Amino acid sequence: MNSYDFKDRVAIVTGGGQGIGRTVAERILASGGKVSIWDRDAALLEKTVAEIGSANVEGRAVDIGDLASVEAATAAVIGHFGQIDILINNAAIVGPNAPTWEYPPQAFSDVVHIGLTGTFHCCRAVVPHMMARNYGRIVNVSSVAGKEGNPNAVAYSSTKAGVLALTKSLGKELATQNISVNAVTPAVAKTTMALSQAPEFLAYILAKIPRGRMLELSEAASMICFLSSEENSFTTGATFDLSGGRATY
Repeated sequence: MNSYDFKDRVAIVTGGGQGIGRTVAERILASGGKVSIWDRDAALLEKTVAEIGSANVEGRAVDIGDLASVEAATAAVIGHFGQIDILINNAAIVGPNAPTWEYPPQAFSDVVHIGLTGTFHCCRAVVPHMMARNYGRIVNVSSVAGKEGNPNAVAYSSTKAGVLALTKSLGKELATQNISVNAVTPAVAKTTMALSQAPEFLAYILAKIPRGRMLELSEAASMICFLSSEENSFTTGATFDLSGGRATY
């Protein structure tokens, strides 16, 4: 396992109660960093923090769809740790599987509000602090669905495409400072959220991956941690592929 130097660095990981977010948080902690895990599932959050069992981790029940909640949590992290160096925007919901013309309007709104508007809320709250310190690393977890679009997943695909555009815009806005903003586009990974989808839909997207398997959480964490490290000092506004060969651009 590669290790990056996160000594004296503080990270926020949204949706960190499980899956990719938790794995990233654990990797940062193992590399000397401090982490504030955000999740709207308070019970899961408490369980995760207890299982990690580190003095350098805290959990905060945050609804990223609520700007006031995000702003309050941001101020609390700064008060607790003194700074924020890294923001991992991982939180999202998938929504149901249905053709666009049958897709429930409220479900579409909910998916976009958490995955895209929530990511915007977190960036809006955290970036001014990073600008004041002239240092920051932001990684937005998008999806290969944001590049290619998955049928019967219009809300999720649209959300993740929006996250890629947000990454490019913010990356350009902050390019003159020592703040990088990049995105990753995972294929389906072994997460509770992914495995909760319809079996036929999972079979469809798995069949499109040339590697012939799901993404391992540790593989996602490895790439995200590099992009979160000080070593990633030049690349910004870019998209890094984690699709197992499904997307080649």
